[in-house]
Amino acid sequence: MSKSPLDAFFIGRATAEAVIDRIEEKVTDALSALGKFDAEQREQIRIFVETILEKAEQQKGNVTTDDSDIDPDELQETIDNLRAEIAQLKSELQQYRNQ
Repeated sequence: MSKSPLDAFFIGRATAEAVIDRIEEKVTDALSALGKFDAEQREQIRIFVETILEKAEQQKGNVTTDDSDIDPDELQETIDNLRAEIAQLKSELQQYRNQ
């Protein structure tokens, strides 16, 4: 009889250690999987950003304009024409509203 409680104690202790070992293993596996997932997502985001930047650079290259090619007089004329069109549209809109 005296060995029975002692045996139960050591069996309980061994069981607890085995359970703790399993829990540690599962937590470690879960954290490892989470770390791997996080690293993969970061890599996917990095690739996505690189792709966007490459496309932007390509589009920028397709639309290159040299600012020195723009004649200041032509630019001012374009601005003046746009202002005149805006004024005309405002006038027509006001006439439409008054009807």
